[in-house]
Amino acid sequence: MDFTYNEEQRMLTDSLRRLMADGWAFEQRRGRAAQSELNAASWQSLADVGVTGLLVPEEHGGFGESPATLVATQLELGRGLVAEPVIPSAVIATALLANSGNAAVQEECLPLMAGGELVLALAYLEGDQHNNQTPQATQAAKGGAGFVLNGAKKLAWAGGQAHKLIISAVLDGETALFLVDGDAQGVTRNDYPTMDGQRCAYINLDGVEVAGSALIARGAAAEAALDAGIGYGVLALCAHAAGAMQRLVEITAEYLKTRQQFKRPLADFQALQFCLADMLVKQEIAISMAYVAATGLGETDAGQRQRLLSSAKVAVAEAGRFIGQSAVQLHGGIGVTHELEVGDYFKRLTFTDYLLGDTDHHLSQLEALYQQD
Repeated sequence: MDFTYNEEQRMLTDSLRRLMADGWAFEQRRGRAAQSELNAASWQSLADVGVTGLLVPEEHGGFGESPATLVATQLELGRGLVAEPVIPSAVIATALLANSGNAAVQEECLPLMAGGELVLALAYLEGDQHNNQTPQATQAAKGGAGFVLNGAKKLAWAGGQAHKLIISAVLDGETALFLVDGDAQGVTRNDYPTMDGQRCAYINLDGVEVAGSALIARGAAAEAALDAGIGYGVLALCAHAAGAMQRLVEITAEYLKTRQQFKRPLADFQALQFCLADMLVKQEIAISMAYVAATGLGETDAGQRQRLLSSAKVAVAEAGRFIGQSAVQLHGGIGVTHELEVGDYFKRLTFTDYLLGDTDHHLSQLEALYQQD
């Protein structure tokens, strides 16, 4: 896979860099983070440059771009600390539907998602689950001309902002995925902010009736679609975090050149230069591992695919912790105050570890894979 930017990718990343500078500056970003509802103007601006249709197949009005283009895009969005539901909707939900094999649902949703008119969110965690994506307590039963859903989901990324939800449930003893209107009768959404400026929701399903056409997939097809969505989500999250690291290193370097001690810039002190150099090394490792994840999505062997994705997630999380903590240390106490954006980047990088499988989960995945060899 060639990761050198082509002309289209350069144009896209240049447009995103300008958009981040104009619309995702410090105060603008903070202002939108305080709102529970989706900011329509900012979301549409992302749609206008092609972010929401990036993974949508061309036959459904999108661009059908490669994982390499997704990396390039998320690097820029990570630099801007974009908190809009790009990864939950334009990546995870889009990849899930595109790999579901359900042509009717694809025709219904993907064109609207490509244009930014429809936002979807996946709700799959429940009970005491932290990493397991197999539904347990949420049940679906045949009722009338469709199905009835009962249960609850937690930590639904952008679940309160989405127009429709993809709900995983147990149907006749196997995994099934359903498309449910966010405002359907019996659906209760408790939206709340996360520490890094994004939003999640707790979702309760009390006798929710859906039509038969709401069934996206079941059995092996549902599990494959869920794997595809989360796999693309891991890739996007790794690239997003790498972009945030890149910008945080720049902010820290600028601060060291400006802040003085003993009438000399902090950047003159060799110990601090060494620390900044270590941050740069970790940054490059994170970017490289994002491309490793992109390579993994092209693997036909499921074990090798998971090996590359899990390796990338573990390495990026470790690099994020190091860079975030080092940036705060080099700024001193002011680095964690509300006045500086350093803390925003630190929180986003810290939270990255817990999304779509934490480090312990992915290490367990790698251990199991290597024991099979």
